[in-house]
This record gives sequence, structure tokens and C-alpha cells, in this order.
Amino acid sequence: MSWSPNHPDAVDALFERRKAPVLALADDARTVAEACHSMARRFHRGGKLVVFGNGGPSTDAQHVAVEFVHPVIVGKRALPALSLTADVATVTGVANRVGLEDVFAHQLRIIGEPADIALGISTDGDCANVRRALETARDLGMLTVALTGGDGGAIAATPGLDHVLVARSTDPRVVKEVHVTTYHVLWELVHVFFEHPGVLTPEVAS
Repeated sequence: MSWSPNHPDAVDALFERRKAPVLALADDARTVAEACHSMARRFHRGGKLVVFGNGGPSTDAQHVAVEFVHPVIVGKRALPALSLTADVATVTGVANRVGLEDVFAHQLRIIGEPADIALGISTDGDCANVRRALETARDLGMLTVALTGGDGGAIAATPGLDHVLVARSTDPRVVKEVHVTTYHVLWELVHVFFEHPGVLTPEVAS
């Protein structure tokens, strides 16, 4: 039977399953703002953003990096960022030599500095190499930020991570959509803090 406006149930269901995760993100506004403030302070100290993820999140990692390095809004400050998924020679070389689970952690051990930010993206929160990289970043003294889905998975349960932002859905498509919104908010609020440099001084608590 063909669809008609008199049978909107499928359309209603499609939007309904997106409503709760987006509202949950809005409810987490303070947590998101705290992550942005922490990121802005690291950038203010000369740090860079390092982003990583597998599959779809690998393209999100590249998306995040280019938006910080080359802002689409004219006049916004460019900030140093790179994606660990962008160089296929490095990714495959490290994976071949030390294994896929260490592919991001190995790179962080070489290029990560204590002033830097590590942003790991995992749709279900259980990507072993994203978790291992976040643990490595934590041990290096980097700021750690994770975007996960579902209940946060193993990444959310990892001790000592600074900020874990969960897209509360088990549908990977919805998680992806919430993640895109989340990292756009991260980008925008980081720039808001840069426009008010007084909030980036060490004595201002995050």
C-alpha cells in the first residue's frame, strides 16, 4: 500500500525516536558547556585538538578537525586540530605493525602533549581503540572528551576521563545525528569563550 498523508505513523515514529536524544542533549547543556570551557582553556594555553574514531566516526573526526582549522563562519578564529584518521598510510602502517586496537594510542604517544585535547568518537561507546587512545591521552595529561552513544559503553565506564557526552539512543543513525549537533555546539561555544577571554584565566573554575 502506498503512503499517503492519511497514514503518517511511520513519519511520526521517525521523528519521535529522535526527540528524546536531542532533548537529553539540551538537558546536558551544563555538562557540554563545561567541556567547551575546558577545551577553550587548553587552546588558550597553546594546545591542539586531536580527534579520532572508526568507520562513520572517522569521517566525523575529519569533519571536526577541518571546522576548527578552517572555520566556515568568516571571522571566527582558526584553532589547531588534526584527525588521526586522515592519513591512511599512518593508520594502516600502525595497524599492521602494532594492531588496530593501538592505532590511535600509538599516534598520541608520539604527537600528544599535556596541553592538548583528545576527542574520541564512538557510536556505541565500546570501540576498543578509541577507549585505549583516551586512556593514553589521560595518562599524558591531555584533556579527554568522548562522544558516545547508547548508555556510554566501556568508554563512559573508563576511570579518569574528563568529559563524556552521551547521545542516548541505540539507533546508530540517531547517535550520528546527535554527535554532529554536539560537536557543532562544542565548536561554537569554544569560540564564545574566546570572545570573552577573561573566562579563560587560570583562576576561573571550569
